[in-house]
Amino acid sequence: MSSSPTLIKPNFVPPLDPDFRPAVLANRALRQAASEAGAAVPLVIALERSDGAVSRFETTAFAADHPNAAANLDYAERLVKFLLWARGGWKVSIDGPAGIAEHIRQVYAPDGPRAFDYHFMGENVYQQPFTVVSCEAGQAPAAREAGQALGRHLDGCRIGFDLGASDLKVSAVIDGEPIWSDEIVWEPVEQTDPAYHYERITTALRLAQSKLPRLDAIGGSSAGVYVDNRPMVASLFRGIPAERYDAIRGMFLRIREEFGVPLEVINDGDVTALAGAMSLEDDGVLGIALGSSQAVGYVNLHGAVTGWLNELAFAPVDYSPGAAVDEWSGDRGVGSQYFSQQCVFRLAPQVGITLPDGPAVTKAEKLKHVQGYLEAGHEGAVQIWQSIGVYLGYSLAHYAEFYDLKHVLILGRVTSGSGGQLILDGAHAVLAAEFPELAGRVHIQLPDEKSRRVGQSIAAASLPALR
Repeated sequence: MSSSPTLIKPNFVPPLDPDFRPAVLANRALRQAASEAGAAVPLVIALERSDGAVSRFETTAFAADHPNAAANLDYAERLVKFLLWARGGWKVSIDGPAGIAEHIRQVYAPDGPRAFDYHFMGENVYQQPFTVVSCEAGQAPAAREAGQALGRHLDGCRIGFDLGASDLKVSAVIDGEPIWSDEIVWEPVEQTDPAYHYERITTALRLAQSKLPRLDAIGGSSAGVYVDNRPMVASLFRGIPAERYDAIRGMFLRIREEFGVPLEVINDGDVTALAGAMSLEDDGVLGIALGSSQAVGYVNLHGAVTGWLNELAFAPVDYSPGAAVDEWSGDRGVGSQYFSQQCVFRLAPQVGITLPDGPAVTKAEKLKHVQGYLEAGHEGAVQIWQSIGVYLGYSLAHYAEFYDLKHVLILGRVTSGSGGQLILDGAHAVLAAEFPELAGRVHIQLPDEKSRRVGQSIAAASLPALR
């Protein structure tokens, strides 16, 4: 949005990122300017997913004949980008001021600036040609959401697992109580053979099974986009050649057949949110895990998992033209660079912290290295986590424009030790001062002891209902 006049410097500036320009402030400024000029008109963006499910987002923009109407283009493009990764969709319908739909069509084209998103959403996830259409006024498709009640099944002998970029966590659970768990180091991202993933996962499951008197069900969580237990796209499997990826898509169906019990695997962010909802005994929960990347999940106000992508690692939160670039998607200012180990690694050199290097050094070890400085009171390390707290405060206000929220649960390796409280304190300060109406109704917290008891493994294990 470098051409937009609406970039706003925040009142709370991240100590290590003075050029941070929050998405929420830019969007609010444009809407306010259009309203004050008497030129605000409706802008509706509808996204179609699998099986005809449709998400609909309604906002305002400048009327097409207003002198500032050119600002609509970047504004709408960033909204579409956010919605694609929050909700998902292969077809984008736009009802709004003239010029917006054509701009989106050019940007989200096979050879456009957002070619990554064009191919990802169309061919890879929904296996449909990615399409942008312009609608007549009032003719944008109506919302057709399809939530699914998953999890909260604690009966029986179950296995829960979570696939991360640096470790594979697995637990044996009996009637909701974990009796055994382990973290197995692996390096899935670099692998080119699907057999590596299959063998590591099944070995871990067999180990957990050996701790149980019998096996009734398996539930799992993993980074990536999952449709009906099939990983359509996932950064964990990015090393697998396209011609061999069908083996990954069918991997969990094969494992379910081999173990002969109900098996459900969904996005790790949704399991995080489910764990939060189970521990809080409430709904409207956004779970944000700050790990190798940013994993996000959502349980809506009705207690259902939505079928949305919730891949906010690729959703923009910083509109600065100099914002950090995501290496996979090629876009700037997206969540993975602000709420993950990647953010810590990006900021550490600014404060004189040299990261350990070498082929044998894992990302988890690099993070622990920087966290060692934090726990020792290193001023620069403290500023890294303070910066993340500011990022989070403004980004939660942005997320709240797309999600109905009552609770936000913050967890993941980056929140370990004193870092979690620094992040929480920063986010609370931003919300209290800048967005008091939100601060009064949304509870942000780290996992308490009860949340830890109803952790990722139990929530994952609770996904399948017993036959």
